[in-house]
Amino acid sequence: MQMEPKVNILLVDDKLENLLALEAILEKLGENLVRATSGEEALRCLLHQDFAVILLDVQMPGMDGFETATLIRNRGRSRHTPIIFLTAFSTSDQMLFKGYALGAVDYLLKPLDPNILTSKVTVFVELFKKTEAVKQQAAQLVAMNAELRQSEERLRSLSTCSPVGIFEIDTEGGCRYTNPRYQIICGLKAVESLEKSWLESVHPEDRERAVASWSAYIYEGRDYSEEFRFQTAQGIIRWVQVRSSPMLSGQGELLGYVGTLEDITERKQAEEVRAQVIREQTARQEAEAANRMKDEFLAVLSHELRTPLTSMLGWSKILRSKKLDDKATSRALEAIERNAISQMQLIEDILDVSRIIRGQLRLNVSAVNLISVMEAALEAVRPLAEPKEIQLNTVLDTSVGSVYGDPARLQQIVWNLLTNAIKFTPKGGRVEVNLSIVCGEEQQITQKYAQIQVIDTGIGISSEFLPKVFERFRQADSTTTRSHNGLGLGLAIVRHLVELHKGTIFAQSPGSGQGATFTVRLPLLQDNRGNREATGEISSSVASTPLAGLKVLVVDDEADTRNLLSFMFEEYGAIATAVASVDEALAVLEQAKADILISDIGMSEQDGYTLIRKLRSLEPEKGGCMPAIALTAYTREEDRLEALSAGFQQYLSKPIDPTKLIAMVASVLKLPVQVPVS
Repeated sequence: MQMEPKVNILLVDDKLENLLALEAILEKLGENLVRATSGEEALRCLLHQDFAVILLDVQMPGMDGFETATLIRNRGRSRHTPIIFLTAFSTSDQMLFKGYALGAVDYLLKPLDPNILTSKVTVFVELFKKTEAVKQQAAQLVAMNAELRQSEERLRSLSTCSPVGIFEIDTEGGCRYTNPRYQIICGLKAVESLEKSWLESVHPEDRERAVASWSAYIYEGRDYSEEFRFQTAQGIIRWVQVRSSPMLSGQGELLGYVGTLEDITERKQAEEVRAQVIREQTARQEAEAANRMKDEFLAVLSHELRTPLTSMLGWSKILRSKKLDDKATSRALEAIERNAISQMQLIEDILDVSRIIRGQLRLNVSAVNLISVMEAALEAVRPLAEPKEIQLNTVLDTSVGSVYGDPARLQQIVWNLLTNAIKFTPKGGRVEVNLSIVCGEEQQITQKYAQIQVIDTGIGISSEFLPKVFERFRQADSTTTRSHNGLGLGLAIVRHLVELHKGTIFAQSPGSGQGATFTVRLPLLQDNRGNREATGEISSSVASTPLAGLKVLVVDDEADTRNLLSFMFEEYGAIATAVASVDEALAVLEQAKADILISDIGMSEQDGYTLIRKLRSLEPEKGGCMPAIALTAYTREEDRLEALSAGFQQYLSKPIDPTKLIAMVASVLKLPVQVPVS
C-alpha cells in the first residue's frame, strides 16, 4: 500500500531546549516536525510549506509571538492555519483575548503536559488530513465532472453527426431518444419521433412483415437485423436496414432496446443494377444459345424435309417415263408413300410443338385400355424394326386396367418411344416393351399406376445429355455427319402428352453404348378391371362402296388435290364434282344439289370462308343447309374454331388421310357404315 504522506507541524521557540522538548513529546505522532527559532524563520517556513498546526512561543526577542501570529494571519495561504500559543507566564484575560483575536485556537502553559499537548496536536493533525482529503476529493470530482461533460458533449456530437439513425426504446415500447438522422429517415420532427414508433414509417407493403419480425425479436430477445422500405409523409421512399440489441443493466436486468436505422438505398440500387446486368447477360447467353439451337434446328429441318422430297420427286419423274415394269412401279410407289408419310410425320411433330407452346393441345379423353393401344403401336412400328432385324419383345400384363386419356395421343406416346428406340438401336439389337402395375403415394393416398417401359440395347444416352433429353429441339448430335435423322421433337412431345395425362416420364441410361430405358407412369382408373373390350375394336371390314350414289362437291384451287379427292370419292362409290373456285361451286349448285361439300379454305381470290357464308345465305332447298367439311393446311386451334363458326360441320387438316376423310363424311351424314380409322 502507498504510504500516507506526513503532515507538517511547525514548532516556533527561541530556545533550542524548548524545541527539543517539543520534538520529544510529538515524535511519537510520526509526522514531520519543523523547527523555527524566531518569528522571521517561522514566516520563511510558511512561504514554502503548509502546516497542520503551529506551536508558537509568546515571549521571543525581537518579533514576539503575537506579532508573528499577526503576520501569519495576514497571508492568505496561512490565514486559517491553527495556532497554539505556548507561554511560561500566567496569562491574563487581556492576553487571552488578544491571542484569540489573532486566531489562536488554544493557550498552553509551560511546563507542558505531554498528553494534553499530544491530544490537542493530534486533533489538528487529523483535521488537516481530513481537510486535505476533502480537497483532493473535491479536485477529483471537479476533474471527473469536467471529463463527464466532455464525454457527454462528445457523445452528443457523435449522435448528432452520426450517418445512421439512433433510437432508444424502453421495455414498454416507448421511445426515449432519437437522433437527427433517425428523424430524417422516418420523416418525423423531434417531438413526433418520441411519440411514434419507427414501424409507422415502414412502407405499407412491408409493414406486416416488419411488425411480425419485430414482435418475434421482442419475444425472443435476440439481436435484430432486417431490411425494409420506409416511406415518409412527403412520399420519399428509401431502403433502410434496422438493427437492434437488448440493453441490459449490470445485473442482467432488461432496461430497454437500442437500435440503428441505416439508409441502404444506394446499396440496394447498386444490387439491382448488378442483378439487372446479370439478368441481361443471362438473357443474352440464353438468346445466343436459342439462336444457335434455332439455326441448328432449321438446318436439320431443311435436311429432314428435303430428304423425302428428293426421293419422292426422283421416283415420280421415273414413273412419268413409263419405262418401269410392275415390280419397279410398285417399288417406286412404296418409296413415294413411305417418304410422304415420313414428311407428314415431321410436319405433325412441328404442329404438335406449336400447339404445346401456345397451350392449345387438347385431349379427347375417355376410358382407354392400354393393351389395345400398345398392340396397335407395336404393329405400326414392326415395318421399321424388321429391316434392321431388331427383336420386339413384349411383356404385357393383361390385368392392367384402363386409364383416362386420349387413345390417339396415348398411342402417339408409345409409338414415339418405340420409333426412338428402334432408330437408336443397331442392327440385330433388341427392344423390350413392358406393361405392368405399380403403386405410389400421392398426398398420403396409395395410387395405382400403369407403368410402360421401353428398353433398348442401342447407343444409350451420355450423362451430360440425359438431363436435356426431353427438351425441344435438343439432339445429342446435330452435326451434318450425324447418323440418325429426326428433328429432336419426339421426346419433348411425349413428355408434354404424358403430363397432360397426369403422368410422369423419366429416362435412364448407364451411359453411351449401353442402351436406354424410358418409363411412363399413368394413373389407373379406380374400380376398373382392364379388358380388351373396354375400348371396343372397329371392324376392319369395309364395304367396297360405302358412299354409293352420294353426290359430293369438291372445291379446291389445286388441280392435283381436286383430282385426288375426286378419284378417292369415286373409288368409294360416290359421284364427285370437282371445281376450282367459289363462283364455279355456286354455279354447280344452281344446276344440281349435292349431298355434301368438301372445300379447301385457302384459295386465291375467294377463300373457303366466303364460299360457306354464301352457301349458308341460300334457302334450304337450294343448298343452304348442305353439310360441309373444311380442308386446310392451316392447323392452329383458332383456324379450326373459325371454320366451325363460319358454318362448316367438320374440319380436317392436310395432308388428307383418305380413310379419315371417308369416315368423317360418313359421320357427318350419319351413314350406317363402318370405315376404318388409321
